[in-house]
Amino acid sequence: MKKVKAIVQLQLQAGQASPAPPVGPALAPHGVNLMAFCKEYNAKTRDKQGMIIPVVVTIYQDGTFTMQLKTPPTSFLLKRAAGIEKGSSRPPKEKVGKVTRQQLREIAEIKKPDMNTDDIEAIMRQIEGTARNMGIEIVD
Repeated sequence: MKKVKAIVQLQLQAGQASPAPPVGPALAPHGVNLMAFCKEYNAKTRDKQGMIIPVVVTIYQDGTFTMQLKTPPTSFLLKRAAGIEKGSSRPPKEKVGKVTRQQLREIAEIKKPDMNTDDIEAIMRQIEGTARNMGIEIVD
């Protein structure tokens, strides 16, 4: 059993990790081989180009690491579904986009592995809350 030195969480563009910030400053102080991390991350996320894929990197005392990929952030998926650049600066008053119930269900299916429930309806309600806080309207 290896001894854990640090756990670092990053959100990176799929297939585009490089030793430049934010990867370098986050991992270099822990003695991680940056090129090895970038090659492995890029290989694992190549099929998800254009998405933001969070990764949890567990760094061990001997400088080795393991990575666990997560699903894209809910806000990223909602913005893509609604076709908007960013959420509203005044969510209750100003609506910036619309998503359908079907789109919510698709996002819920994507997010399911990272959620603490298997109930699609419950996941959809969580995503609806995020949408409302971003100024995105849910339509049937």
